[in-house]
Order: sequence, then C-alpha cells, then structure tokens
Amino acid sequence: MLKVVLFDLDDTLVDQEGASRAALLDWFPELGLDLDDPDELVAAWGAVSEEAYARYQRREITFLDQRRVRVREFLGADATDAEADELFAGYLSRYERAWRAFDDAGPTLRRVRDAGLVVALLTNGDGAHQRLKLERTGLAGHIDMVVASSDLPAGKPDPRAYSGACDILGVAPDTVLMVGDDVQKDYLGPLDAGLGAVLLDRADRHPEVEHRIRTLTELRLPR
Repeated sequence: MLKVVLFDLDDTLVDQEGASRAALLDWFPELGLDLDDPDELVAAWGAVSEEAYARYQRREITFLDQRRVRVREFLGADATDAEADELFAGYLSRYERAWRAFDDAGPTLRRVRDAGLVVALLTNGDGAHQRLKLERTGLAGHIDMVVASSDLPAGKPDPRAYSGACDILGVAPDTVLMVGDDVQKDYLGPLDAGLGAVLLDRADRHPEVEHRIRTLTELRLPR
C-alpha cells in the first residue's frame, strides 16, 4: 500500500534550470564575459557545475568547496577561497531571486495530501539551502518531510540515499513512490532500491521510459 510520495525538488517542483539560466545571463556581464554566444557559456557553467556537484555528493568535497570549484574551473582563475566566495555570491544572489515553482507543483502536492498520503522530498543538496528554496517559492507548507543528501551518507543515485530516506520516514521502500525528472537519480535508482518510481519528463526526452508523465497533473494516485 502506498504511504509516501517522495518528490525531487530541482526541475521537478522548482524551475532550477530556468532560474540558473536567468541568473547566469545577468551575471556574465559583471564578469566581463562576451554574450555573443550565451548558450555556450551557460553550457560550460552547467558542465563544471555538474561535475563539482557530483564530487560533493560523493563526499569528496564540501558543499561550500563545490561552489569554489565551479567558479575556479569556469573562469580558469586561481582564486583564493575568499575571492571565489565573493564571485559565487554574484551568481547566487541572482539565482535565488529567480527561483519559481512550476505551476503544477503546489496543486499536485495538495492533491497528494488530500489522498491521505505523506508528501516528502528527497533532494540532492544542502538541507538549509533547499529549505530556503521551498520557503521562497511558497512550497514549504505543502511538504511534510524534507530529506536532503546532506542528511544522508550519500546522494542519489547511491542506494543509501533511498534506504536512508525510507529510514527517516519510517516506512518500507515498497510503500514509497519517487517522482522526479532525472532518469538515473529519480527513476532507475529508486526502482533498484525497491521503491516505485515515475519519471517527470517535461521536455519529452525519454519516450523509452515505461512509467513517465509530462506534467505533475498527470500523476495518478490510488483512490
């Protein structure tokens, strides 16, 4: 019997990609970067960010260090910690101002609660940072429990992330449904760990996935 719907946060409930792009396009001129090809710059930032964040999830570096790594590698600069922190702050302030929940997020969270299910979050990130995001986007009041990778031995898709979340929630894996936008972290990983899973595929990139939805309004709940 389903007891918990476990949502991912970034690009599932909150438009992280859109917020990041808006922040970058406003930040780049401050860095003196040429915007003739903004897509290339955005992609370059995304590549270094993904690798640095993966290192943080593997506990190779701290959350703060992954920010510094992103700045240094993107700019090719031998910046001190203080200099890297100051540079990253220029991006972070813009990124936080651009946070927006998807239109289908709040109504879906309310619908899950109305069905008598626990609404929980499993997010790869620092707990304080992600809780701030929920507050800023108006979603915090719709979430019963937040489990961040900073609370766990490892982040998604490490099996310990899903088992750890279930332990914190006090439920068996087979009573949990994971919903998120990443094939490995939010679909295959949970299935391998014994959870149910539905892929949120807003851009229709993964037609090969059996259990997928295009919007959160398509999420089916037991009656």
